Amino acid sequence: MSLSRLIKPLLLSGAVLFGADLVSRAQAEELRIGFIAPMTGLFAQVGKDMVDGFQMYLEEHGNKLGGMDVKFILEDDQAKPDLGVTKAKKLVLNDQVQMFVGGVLASTGYALAPVSTEMKTVYIASIPAADDLTQRQADKFPYLIRTGWSSSQPSQPMGQWACDQGYKKIVAVGADYAFGYEQVGGFQKTFEDCGGKIVQKIWPPLGTKDFGPFIPTIKADADAVFALMVGPMALQFPKQLRAAGYKKPIIGGGTSYDEFALPFMGDEVVGDVSSLQYSAALTTPKNEAFVKAYRAKYGKVPSYFSESNYTTAQLIDETIKKSGGKWPGAEQFIKTMAGLKIDAVRGPVSFDELRNPIQDIYIKKVEKKQMFGYDKPELWNTVIKTYPAVSQFWIYGKDKFLAQPVYSRDFPPCKFCE
Repeated sequence: MSLSRLIKPLLLSGAVLFGADLVSRAQAEELRIGFIAPMTGLFAQVGKDMVDGFQMYLEEHGNKLGGMDVKFILEDDQAKPDLGVTKAKKLVLNDQVQMFVGGVLASTGYALAPVSTEMKTVYIASIPAADDLTQRQADKFPYLIRTGWSSSQPSQPMGQWACDQGYKKIVAVGADYAFGYEQVGGFQKTFEDCGGKIVQKIWPPLGTKDFGPFIPTIKADADAVFALMVGPMALQFPKQLRAAGYKKPIIGGGTSYDEFALPFMGDEVVGDVSSLQYSAALTTPKNEAFVKAYRAKYGKVPSYFSESNYTTAQLIDETIKKSGGKWPGAEQFIKTMAGLKIDAVRGPVSFDELRNPIQDIYIKKVEKKQMFGYDKPELWNTVIKTYPAVSQFWIYGKDKFLAQPVYSRDFPPCKFCE
């Protein structure tokens, strides 16, 4: 064999190895983010808001977070937990993402969290609010951090607020799944702890469109209804309840009146009150700028789904900056993000020791008004009270709170129901 024939394969081999090394380095310098959201099906509009919020922050920052180029990989889970698991594993194994973000339903959060543990991959729960992800089960999910909220976090201050309004008896009507149980449970706990009574609990199935069978059963002697609706249910329930002649107050969880649904509602919801960590009607310079930019770009007012994912991108940005513009590894990423304190669109955000946000909770009243210089009256969630720096444990403290069972269909028990 000639010397040239011997050398040529060696040179080719070296070139291949050099090329592979360049690709490996390029991948190492690229932040690969898997994003799981429902782009089709019942929650498709919610999914669009999620993606729009995250991508708006990316575009504002030149498609970089913390100095790293971002590869954004979107997967449609149709709001189905089992499909979400399949998509998460695909993102980790095939796309080699350093993290996956998203999901919508509480049940999806419970399904995705074990994947993060198994794959030792960061999972940022920007929307799934399942309480126990950052409560009793937090130790099982060391690669999970929540940037949104826990289900009962805003409904616990709402229970106190309802007491302060003088309500004594309330009927709770909530979507029949984990998120509904936890929102209603948090409200019931604090409302009854301050002297109120939940006198009835009604559980329409998730996705209910016709509330006709449920409305006539609502106890007439209650002072108000606490409603927790999600997706298209939010549009139908107050409309049908008012059409049936119900004139007493309706108060509710934030998703019942969130900005993803508010533009499609009518004057029947004016005066209704809800609670959440975000309102598009926040009168702060940061939120006004966000609302105007988002509306100019997407033609609608941002929902909490939009803001939560915009803020998630901001938190990733700040975490990578503190890591010197490089991926620090999953464990260090979680540790660094959990130590952040930022000024977000929604207000100040920090984290407790179980990686859930500590943040302001807003009591919001639906009003028809002009805001931010727009030329016609519209429905807005006007902030009427702020509870600052609310923990997922409310005023009970971590140990006392975690000693009780997770909020469920049966806890707290309906001791005043007949």
